[in-house]
Amino acid sequence: MSQSFLIRCLLNIEQKVAVMLNELLSYSLYLYSFLYHLILPCSVPEQVPANSVDRQQYLGRWYFKAAVSQRQADIQNFRALDNILFIMEEIDDSTLLLTGHIRIGDNCLKQNWTYYLHPEKRDLELEGRPKWRSLLWNGQWANCANCIILQEIAPSSNSTVRGDSINRYMLYARKDDVDPEVVTTFVRNAACLKMTASVIPPQEREVCI
Repeated sequence: MSQSFLIRCLLNIEQKVAVMLNELLSYSLYLYSFLYHLILPCSVPEQVPANSVDRQQYLGRWYFKAAVSQRQADIQNFRALDNILFIMEEIDDSTLLLTGHIRIGDNCLKQNWTYYLHPEKRDLELEGRPKWRSLLWNGQWANCANCIILQEIAPSSNSTVRGDSINRYMLYARKDDVDPEVVTTFVRNAACLKMTASVIPPQEREVCI
């Protein structure tokens, strides 16, 4: 048996062992992930019913921190933003006015949204979008007591094609300089629920006001 033949055999065995170890590692990681989620399932948010919540505690300033969804298309519009400051006001017992001060590059935009509360509904009605659903979720899902999560659900305009439907979650915080771990927790928990598309505004410019 020649020395070169022996070397080739040893190299071949080494390559096969490396492949086996790599497959074993991949299987081990998959098994670990499966068992981890079996023992510690995904965290789910707790809904804040719009028809019974103390609205006064949610009035005032809110800073947009992140958006998540299962599809990039649902949150694509947020990618152009640097930051947004929202101000929530109560118009009357059943009407809320949300004013957004939006920073896009060097420009500041202002936009208003009107929400209606109904005693028999746990979600909010957005003016001009009667088919949309706007639900509130507890900020503790992002490990943030001073945060709120808004979910927007909109059906497709075409009943046979999902294309322009929307299902996204947005995280808002009371403070502009919220702990980065809050956003990380929000994105991680969302990803566990298969919402792997996310947008986090850079917040490099001054807030518009």
